[in-house]
Amino acid sequence: MDVTDSLAMVEMNFNNMLRDIRNRSFYPVYCLMGEEGFYIDVIAAFLEKHVLNDEEKEFNLSIFYGRDTDVPVIVSTARRYPMMASHNVVIVREAQHLTGIDDLVPYLESPLKSTILVVCYKYKTLDGRTKLYKAFDKSGLVFTGKKLFDNQVPGWISSYVKQRGYQIGPTALQMLADHLGTDLGKIVNEVKKIFINIRKGEEITTTVIEENIGISKEFNIFEYQSAIGTKNKLKAYRIAQYFADNPKSNSIIRTTAVLCQFFSRILLYHGLNDKSRQNVAKKLGVAPYFVKNYEQAAKNYPPARIVQLFSLLRDYDMRSKGMNNVSTNEGELVRELTCRILH
Repeated sequence: MDVTDSLAMVEMNFNNMLRDIRNRSFYPVYCLMGEEGFYIDVIAAFLEKHVLNDEEKEFNLSIFYGRDTDVPVIVSTARRYPMMASHNVVIVREAQHLTGIDDLVPYLESPLKSTILVVCYKYKTLDGRTKLYKAFDKSGLVFTGKKLFDNQVPGWISSYVKQRGYQIGPTALQMLADHLGTDLGKIVNEVKKIFINIRKGEEITTTVIEENIGISKEFNIFEYQSAIGTKNKLKAYRIAQYFADNPKSNSIIRTTAVLCQFFSRILLYHGLNDKSRQNVAKKLGVAPYFVKNYEQAAKNYPPARIVQLFSLLRDYDMRSKGMNNVSTNEGELVRELTCRILH
């Protein structure tokens, strides 16, 4: 299963869970885990909202935090019968910090059917070989939220935007993806800012993004990468200077990461026998619209030069983290890096 199929599976499981909860088809136990906290937060909030009405929540909803509670308290609460409601809902947030979590096993082996126990194990996963995992899996539902790869972000944003009745073009889409990274919570929060200020059916353009999120449509990592690829020195230097003057707009660590991925794709392009537009888009994990950018960049950067640039990027990434660097600030680093790539 490739990464695209894996993401599709996660999304399908996620949407199926929300559908079942909305239809009041519940499990007595939910284990929500994985590196991507967005899915965990949404599912837990969905259960909190849809199982009980506001009056029922007063006596039948309990929320604990892993650092501030213990297993006996959770189990004691989970064994309570609901009061004038169909279910007793117990949500354990940040369960990765819960001491002695393995002690939940006896309860999980015989959970109370009228209780819905939701265990949010964020940023980590349980070992599938353990008794704890097997007990969760046998008695309830285990969901694993996986972190997106960089090349999966544009597709995820596109799907999210279209499902909510809006449009977005490839340039604006890539601009968002390159700037916001792989944190889905951050992506959703920023995109919602846009939704508030445009009407359903309207297109999210680079201008809309600039006005509502504050990403400059001229001075951003997407335009910087494009300038590097085409060897547009003036544009690249102007954007590098903007990054230097506005360090919060884009960090040197983010810059080196994006460029490393960019040059990796160019190197992959060089090795392709089938350089048709559709095949290149598929192999590089980019929209067909951007294939021409990689065709141009491949002409400017032969494989031998790309190998040199990987070493250069690694050096600047280390320097940005304080290694072999006493006084050079981020602004100077990004200007130096830009110059050395283009010459």
